[in-house]
Amino acid sequence: MSPYQLSAYAMALKAVGEIIQDYDSDKLFPAYGFGAKLPPEGRISHQFPLNNNDEDPNCAGIEGVLESYFQSLRTVQLYGPTYFAPVINQVARAAAKISDGSQYYVLLIITDGVISDMTQTKEAIVSASSLPMSIIIVGVGPAMFEAMEELDGDDVRVSSRGRYAERDIVQFVPFRDYVDRSGNQVLSMARLAKDVLAEIPEQLLSYMRTRDIQPRPPPPANPNPTSAPEQP
Repeated sequence: MSPYQLSAYAMALKAVGEIIQDYDSDKLFPAYGFGAKLPPEGRISHQFPLNNNDEDPNCAGIEGVLESYFQSLRTVQLYGPTYFAPVINQVARAAAKISDGSQYYVLLIITDGVISDMTQTKEAIVSASSLPMSIIIVGVGPAMFEAMEELDGDDVRVSSRGRYAERDIVQFVPFRDYVDRSGNQVLSMARLAKDVLAEIPEQLLSYMRTRDIQPRPPPPANPNPTSAPEQP
């Protein structure tokens, strides 16, 4: 039995990750940690690859992400404060390179709700709102998550220094609403999937519409399909 089996973070990562991974064709996911002292010199980092590979932070599937997460827990020292902005900006830099609608990024952040750079995070979200990306925030633990609700922007659009987000790109989900009282089992994967993905389709479409990016035609049908021989 894994010593991390009861980790709320690992459980949320596996449950939500398995929902969204099917929307990625190559199943390679860059995975980052934030808020830790890194070996060997104990440097504090708010954005480091879980697989300890700066050149290629990709992990193979959600199982690969989990494996890198467990390995990282053995080597780093968790350390505050908690900053969201660096990892949001990291994904935004990648998304900024795509303007033809061929790719759309979804950043999954798993957090206990404590955030120390609210102002910078709002600024990062406002800047990212013009890019082909969405952010799913999954809250674990007993916190009230007022800050996460504010970032969600369903009631009031996120703003920073008088500038409002071009569109809503954040979806917040409190993981505790989907697990049993022991916190060890997801009660309804279907309901979790529905709520995690609730806003992503409209967020993607809103980006495409504002950029006048038209859907690409489906691939042509096979002109010579293989048919089974008729039975006598």
